[in-house]
Amino acid sequence: MTKEIPASSEDIQDILQKSQTIAVVGMSNKPERASYQVAMYLKNAGYDIVPVNPAYPEIEGMKSYPDVESVPGNVDVVDIFRRPEFVEPIVESAIRKGARVVWMQEGVVNPKAAERAKEAGLRVVMDRCMMKEHHRLMAHGTGQ
Repeated sequence: MTKEIPASSEDIQDILQKSQTIAVVGMSNKPERASYQVAMYLKNAGYDIVPVNPAYPEIEGMKSYPDVESVPGNVDVVDIFRRPEFVEPIVESAIRKGARVVWMQEGVVNPKAAERAKEAGLRVVMDRCMMKEHHRLMAHGTGQ
């Protein structure tokens, strides 16, 4: 199931090169959590990170928003750190917001949500870690 909508290395590199603002849905304020580590890595790599978590007013000095549609301005990538059963409403919100990419982190697999995002014209990466992909494709090459 994880390979229903494959993303090639070229697709992922293109997304990483052309994206600037990343809404991190489910970002934690706990440094031991993957969502925190990935977001802070991406921030240090030069991306604009916007936490999306209604439990926190801010994380690491960055204002946190209750949902994707509350984020001001453009969002290039909606990076999802939520269990698969919670992904579909997040994808709908990403579509309404006008995001270009829905990225479901490792272990987040929802083929129905992925197909819905693709039908709406969004690019989809599923069951891949944005930090690992950035490190693999960009950290030692061109791009961010």
